Amino acid sequence: MIGRGLIDFCQNIGKFFLFALGSIITIFRPPFHFREFIQALITIGLLSLPVIGLTALFTGAALALQIFSGGSRFNSESAVPAIVAIGMVRELGPVLCGLMIAGRVGSAIASEIATMKVTDQIDALITLSTDPRQLLVAPKILATIIALPFLTAVGDILGIFGGYLVGITRLGFSSQLYLTQSIEFLNSVDVISGLVKGSVFGFIVAIVGCYMGFQSDRGAKGVGRATTQSVALSSILIIAVNFILTKMFF
Repeated sequence: MIGRGLIDFCQNIGKFFLFALGSIITIFRPPFHFREFIQALITIGLLSLPVIGLTALFTGAALALQIFSGGSRFNSESAVPAIVAIGMVRELGPVLCGLMIAGRVGSAIASEIATMKVTDQIDALITLSTDPRQLLVAPKILATIIALPFLTAVGDILGIFGGYLVGITRLGFSSQLYLTQSIEFLNSVDVISGLVKGSVFGFIVAIVGCYMGFQSDRGAKGVGRATTQSVALSSILIIAVNFILTKMFF
């Protein structure tokens, strides 16, 4: 039983990497469906702004309160602006953005493709000599890779702004001092690492969602399972890859 499970696990990993490699190649192979790409870019990027913005804003505000509370034990309350800015840009911004997109977009991608498979729309595309990965996968992958860095940047800005609001209204910081310290301790590598993480997390969300959709079982139960597995696997991979990227950059 253990051997059978291990073999199935290795086969699934192989299938996933072959699917990912084939999907990447498909992006650079004509024809490119520009209309589907624009629709995916709007759905993934523009329509996700309210969720990302609110999440980052309240996270930055809560982070400022927690750091101030903990720092007061060591007389280091003045470090709040720098730690909030670095924490949001390096880690919390891209990770929270990736996790929120995994829940909002990854599940939708998996559900859409799984439903098309259940209703034989995938087979219909193949019958019409249309590569399903060119029509359904490539535009979504490219859109998430492009949209996630912008969403991460917006999340970083609003997260720092949330800490700024709490700092000047509740913690006694002056506006100029808070902004000066937030900018002074940020390096270019901090910003670049966060944006690179955003692109990588976007690729993970899109490829996992598409893969789970194509691998779903028949029926409503199969669609639900594919959606759930997509969110769970994307979240795990984002946390794991975040550790690897952080080690590479810092």
